[in-house]
Amino acid sequence: MIQNNYLIIMAGGVGSRFWPMSTAETPKQFLDILGLGKTLIQQTIERFDGIVDPKNILVVTSKAYKAIVQEQCPELKEENILLEPCMRNTAPCIAYASYKIAKENPNANIVVAPSDHLITNTNDFQSVVRNGLKFVSENEALLTIGIQPHRPETGYGYIQIEDPKTTEIINPVKAFKEKPNLETAESYIKAGNYFWNSGIFFWSVKSIITAIETHIPEVAEIFQRGNAVYGSSKEQEFIDSEYPGCINISVDYGIMEKANNIFVHSGDFGWSDLGTWGSLWEKRSKDNQGNAVVGDEVKLFDSSNCIVHMPENKKVVIQGLEDYIVVESKGTLLICQKKEEQRIKEFQK
Repeated sequence: MIQNNYLIIMAGGVGSRFWPMSTAETPKQFLDILGLGKTLIQQTIERFDGIVDPKNILVVTSKAYKAIVQEQCPELKEENILLEPCMRNTAPCIAYASYKIAKENPNANIVVAPSDHLITNTNDFQSVVRNGLKFVSENEALLTIGIQPHRPETGYGYIQIEDPKTTEIINPVKAFKEKPNLETAESYIKAGNYFWNSGIFFWSVKSIITAIETHIPEVAEIFQRGNAVYGSSKEQEFIDSEYPGCINISVDYGIMEKANNIFVHSGDFGWSDLGTWGSLWEKRSKDNQGNAVVGDEVKLFDSSNCIVHMPENKKVVIQGLEDYIVVESKGTLLICQKKEEQRIKEFQK
């Protein structure tokens, strides 16, 4: 039943690899990176339309971004914008939202999604989401989405299942694998029983709280103490006081790699975590020379396989570039080889 469906959106990251567009003041989840007229967090909310009632959507973000979330997501209840006083990774973020949901609806089924991913096939994605929510409503399971890999990608973690020939779309997880080198990634593709780790999760609120209490009890203890104040005027004061005491740990390390009731739902719906300008280039439509361009006054000559992102009405002429990132934002111009984009964090210093 839709009234039991809840969505937790994680929106606290700073998106430093998308500099200079993404900054600490306005990170990428609040930007129209794709040039579609909607920011990434707005697109995230939109793709759950008809699955989760807006009153059951919670966004966990930094206190610094409250006004941006309210402006971009007016459909959200103010009390469902959960404000972290500091960054503590995904496990405390998910725990906070889950304990708050449990007090409101102990029968809730939850999907957890990052705020800054790209999904190009919404219909297929929604089919997976509906199926995933149904599965966790009927089973005491922690479920994640595994993306069918299309190449030996070294920038994603992987999820391994037992049988490469299975015809089931939901399978028990054998192991989680860290980001591999190219040789290892190629072996994963050849084996056929590995998926990209999407970072999208499903569970009932009962199952996730049991998992938190079992595997990261020090986190559970903190949020259990908040049961008396969730939904009241004292909630933020409690979070400001207690949240910094949480350990800094991801839900993958804290729970998913420890629990024995982990399952993966396979999916293939045009997903990317949009971690880098290069990943955006891969997903954008391109001209005949492989250039992906945002900007209505951009002209390219003798250039190929570039990604160019310019403000409206900014006249730009580029000649003779191959495999480059060219971005202007907030008075800063970045020109960087795609193969060197891991150095973008360095350039900001």
